[in-house]
Amino acid sequence: MSPEIVVLSPDSPTKPPSSRESSPKAKEKERDSTPRPITSITHSLRTDPPPPSKPNAFSVLMSGNKDKETWGEVDQPKSVPGRRRPAPFYKVLTGMPIAVDAFCYGAIPGVTAYFLTHNHSDHYTNLSKSWRHGPIYCSETTANLVVLMLGVEPQWVHGIPDDIPYTIPNTGGVTVTLIEANHCPGSSIFLFEGRQTAHAGDSSFRSAYVGSKRVFRYLHCGDFRACPKHVLHPAVARAPLDTIYLDTTYLNPQYCFPPQPLVIEACAQLAKKIAFDERSVTMMEGWLKKHPSMEGKAPKPKGRVLVLVGTYSIGKERIVKAIARALDSKIYADERKRGIIRAQADPELHAMMGDDPRECQVHIVPLWNVQLERLEPYLDMLHPHFERVLAFRPTGWTYRQPAGANTLPDVNFVIQRDQARNFSDISLRPIRGSSRQYMMFGVPYSEHSSFFELTCFSLSAPGNPKIIATVNVHSERSRQKMRKWFEKWAAEKARRKERGQPAIVPYREENYVRRQRRE
Repeated sequence: MSPEIVVLSPDSPTKPPSSRESSPKAKEKERDSTPRPITSITHSLRTDPPPPSKPNAFSVLMSGNKDKETWGEVDQPKSVPGRRRPAPFYKVLTGMPIAVDAFCYGAIPGVTAYFLTHNHSDHYTNLSKSWRHGPIYCSETTANLVVLMLGVEPQWVHGIPDDIPYTIPNTGGVTVTLIEANHCPGSSIFLFEGRQTAHAGDSSFRSAYVGSKRVFRYLHCGDFRACPKHVLHPAVARAPLDTIYLDTTYLNPQYCFPPQPLVIEACAQLAKKIAFDERSVTMMEGWLKKHPSMEGKAPKPKGRVLVLVGTYSIGKERIVKAIARALDSKIYADERKRGIIRAQADPELHAMMGDDPRECQVHIVPLWNVQLERLEPYLDMLHPHFERVLAFRPTGWTYRQPAGANTLPDVNFVIQRDQARNFSDISLRPIRGSSRQYMMFGVPYSEHSSFFELTCFSLSAPGNPKIIATVNVHSERSRQKMRKWFEKWAAEKARRKERGQPAIVPYREENYVRRQRRE
């Protein structure tokens, strides 16, 4: 019997059931913690508060020199054998007793609520069945996975529904709204709203706003694939943001890879054409010319095509489903992966799973296992049920800029160039060494934001928020490069406002930032 997850809903308590009867005060607190519609939040927002009388976390971060001091504290080696490692300032919200993706730092001073953006190991490091440091808040799917995969006791795990503000216990009234991150199943970005109520964490920097009446709005992006729906979300769009904690994995103009929906469709169409022998002879000849290692191979064999898709333990399910739909096939995965899939709130994927690897034309395999030399042994295990194999290795690191691309573009150039780009199955090319029987494709598919998407997201975010990088931050050189882009975005945002341009960068669909081409 699987353990029961504490899922927070309007009818459930905010803490695990207790044998004691609740007092009137406790019941009142319980009512205050009940999720409410977004429109019911009545915080009075002051967008232009008077400056504080003494230095605080925000004035420190807004100053170039002080910004270096803040990060300098992070750079100082403080690890002492046998002692807890101090949490850097960006892991704990300024003025709030809330930590995000900070489990590797143990019990952080003053923190009463620990948030997990999604179930990837670099975000839950050190989270295990021995966790006792405080309540964990996350999405419902992530809550299921934390108990299933990590063995954390259910009493510590609180699943929160998306899109409903929830008052976090023991934080002085701070609310959080979970928004789907467009990353992996169960991933969330967090919108925190409330007054600064506590000095928490290991940083020596303190905010002078603690105890004031001002309400702050922090958007923590965790890992996300930015798209217009994030800035269009009513909870985000209704008022200016103060701070964005930004996923800066690909904050480099060389990583302007194509929109995710176009890449997914390209893979599905390519799989369909190859499986049904629709790929043209001229295109195959083009491959042969581009890849000399394929010359002189035997004629393309007929027979059923096996499709392998590399994934992480959680993530890249969308590309798998699209290929399976295109081939009208069931999906096979090993027992461990099937268990993880069952823990996800995805009925469509559940219905597409099959148990017999010989009957399922699409197989999910670990991403690291998708290597050209491993295709033949895998196919041999399923011969004669399959006679050819087509493998996809989807990762953003696959992407390479076109020859002659501008490596130091300005903001407007990035927007204009990438809004005009297309991507289809003819954009995909086989890995060198592929043959007609063993084909492998690197796919520029990522569940992190491209540089173009980060640019559009930052230009479209309400207000003029401070941006704090959360990835690639462990060297001053890297931080300085990102800081320059933050400054460019801020300057371009001001220019767009002066010119009367739309507050949100024009987009084709809510799921990706690309305008419809004029015919």
